[in-house]
Amino acid sequence: MPPFAWGVLVGAGVTLALAAVGAIYAYERFVLLERRTRNAERLAELGSLTGGLAHEIKNPLSTVQLNLQLLQEDLDPHHASYARLTSRLSTVHREAGRLREILDDFLRYAGRIELDRKPVDLNRMLEDLVDFFTPQAQVHKVQLRLRKHATPVVTEVDERMLKQAVLNLMLNAVQAMTGGGELILSVTPRGRDAVIDVIDTGPGIPADAVGQIFQAYYTTKKSGTGIGLAMTKRIAEEHGGRIDVRSEVGKGSDFSITLPLQ
Repeated sequence: MPPFAWGVLVGAGVTLALAAVGAIYAYERFVLLERRTRNAERLAELGSLTGGLAHEIKNPLSTVQLNLQLLQEDLDPHHASYARLTSRLSTVHREAGRLREILDDFLRYAGRIELDRKPVDLNRMLEDLVDFFTPQAQVHKVQLRLRKHATPVVTEVDERMLKQAVLNLMLNAVQAMTGGGELILSVTPRGRDAVIDVIDTGPGIPADAVGQIFQAYYTTKKSGTGIGLAMTKRIAEEHGGRIDVRSEVGKGSDFSITLPLQ
């Protein structure tokens, strides 16, 4: 067979091989995308079902709480078992209230977040938070300080949601500093981003827990639901940003929310 013919056959073989590889890759890509689509649909359906279930639980729970209160009012204070019965009813009423709080937190976390973005000066926003939070900090013997940037740091955010995210961090910090301490808020532009730091002088976070604190329902507090930090993380990410933490046991923690500037 002439060399030219051999070249044609080899070229055709290479072309067919490349076409086959391309077809296999395209098929695998199609299968992967189809699987991801099915998974996304299942997750969306699961989210809808759990949200609906939480709402359905809240309705009868409200009825239970109301009837517990009415039952407690109907008890005869002169009855020999009055103190024991009222104590047990109060316990049930308190636990029903806690369950309702858990459901409310879940619905806020699992629900869809729609941001109302407007230009906000982060210096001014942190000033508002300091004014609002100072009385609570004083009750816990925590000194609250603000480090503003020399010039306005303006970015387009949903101010209400971002305040909630920072307030969650402030509440956690104050609760961690049981013997008092210092809480510092600061805002700094860094390149194309703005960084809000919430720094405390609390006990710090053990290294093995740092990777878990932003997971929903992870908490080390007896009365916590474990949604606060997860919600803060979600709010930061909905804004196209992120949250990071640097912590040292015995010295304190620095939670930073990074947001894109305008």
